[in-house]
Amino acid sequence: MAVNLKGRSFLTLMDFTPGEIRYMLDLGHDLKSKRRAGICDPTLKGKHIVLLFEKTSTRTRCSFEVAATQEGAHVTYLDSGSSQMGKKESLEDSAKVLGRFFDGIEYRGFDQKVVEDLAKYSGVPVWNGLTDLDHPTQILADMMTIEEHCAKPLNKVKVVFPGDVRNNMCYAWMIGAAKMGMHFVGLGPEELAKEMDHQLTKKIFEVARENGGLIEITDDMGCLKDADVIYGDIWASMGEEDLIPKRSELLSPYRVTEETLKATGNKDVLYMHCLPSFHDFETKLAKEWKDKGVDIREVTDEVFRGKHSVVFDEAENRMHSIKAVLVATLA
Repeated sequence: MAVNLKGRSFLTLMDFTPGEIRYMLDLGHDLKSKRRAGICDPTLKGKHIVLLFEKTSTRTRCSFEVAATQEGAHVTYLDSGSSQMGKKESLEDSAKVLGRFFDGIEYRGFDQKVVEDLAKYSGVPVWNGLTDLDHPTQILADMMTIEEHCAKPLNKVKVVFPGDVRNNMCYAWMIGAAKMGMHFVGLGPEELAKEMDHQLTKKIFEVARENGGLIEITDDMGCLKDADVIYGDIWASMGEEDLIPKRSELLSPYRVTEETLKATGNKDVLYMHCLPSFHDFETKLAKEWKDKGVDIREVTDEVFRGKHSVVFDEAENRMHSIKAVLVATLA
């Protein structure tokens, strides 16, 4: 059956069927291959998109800007200091105005309701570049990367996420895995698992059952066995710096080391990370906390730079997967 996503917003993978997600993944692979072959077909020529950033970013901003410009679109960037949205102008009014100027809107910030309201009021496709509950463009890039490095189909792949199971990457992976019939394990302390969004997780478990997937949340390290992917994320997000000492003490048993990889029993296990990562003490924050006696690394440098790591392939695929979303919803 033909897939047509033109005019659709991309707020969460929960809004898409497995077939539609498969279409975007295939499109991402195709666009990547064409770019590397020097085939340039500016499918978005004459289009204008705006990027609204309440949270700073490296990969998300660069991915959207490069993906759009490679396809011929013009990009406007607005951060919280250069926009009146939510300050002197309501979100609804801003959305209606931006919808008159632009063909599409990307939002990266905090509340999932903001990106939903932008889609509700703007009248143009809206793309989620990250919220507190979700990060769907990252998951598309992750799945592309797995398909490039793992011989198994997605519905035979097991992903283990050690760390803070309440964060947006864990939720986003749970949704993506449930949709594509994958085996996903959130591995973290029981006290954090109790704080998860239970309404969302209940829905995710239902979707997983419908698609033949398996979603687990556990503190049992035995779940590492037979994992195809170990997936990392930092322990404290932007705005949570004051929680770093407590979070590091709580999550240090879940730091990814060579022993973590060996525990999978899989010589071809992949290490993935959405980045940025604390894997050494070369960043200002990691140095400052090390001097205070706190190790904030969620993964060792040995693993991060080792043969199992595909983090930079994954980072590149942010651009290709985002390009697929833009082309699918605008071209």
